[in-house]
Amino acid sequence: MTTPFDIREGSWAELGAQSGEIRRVVFIEEQRVPLEEEWDGRDEPCRHFLALSRGKPLGTARLLPDGHIGRVAVLQEARGLGIGKALMQAAIAAAQRQGHPHVELAAQTHALDFYQRLGFSAFGPEFLDAGIPHRNMRLSLRH
Repeated sequence: MTTPFDIREGSWAELGAQSGEIRRVVFIEEQRVPLEEEWDGRDEPCRHFLALSRGKPLGTARLLPDGHIGRVAVLQEARGLGIGKALMQAAIAAAQRQGHPHVELAAQTHALDFYQRLGFSAFGPEFLDAGIPHRNMRLSLRH
């Protein structure tokens, strides 16, 4: 069975309460990211993306003004439904509209395959962020 969902794009003022709750559950509760690292003060200038199914928020992502995508999170109950892919596609499309030549992200190493399937390539060494192994990844938006 598939769960229908919609992706909304908006400002932190519009989507922050719902996006922030998803991030709290996924990053702070599940992954034990410290509060001060999750709430980095960079949400206000970002474009935010929120996946909803029947009005229930299930996933989120953000696009920073410099073309970085981050804070991609899907609630455990909704993983495997294509929500992460749809959020990424929405963020990539927004970056294209803004004229970015490429998008970058810092991927948790367990998610490298997910981002590679979307066309991202890893670069640079593995590093720890909030105690979690990551690699930087890039996707060119020029054809």
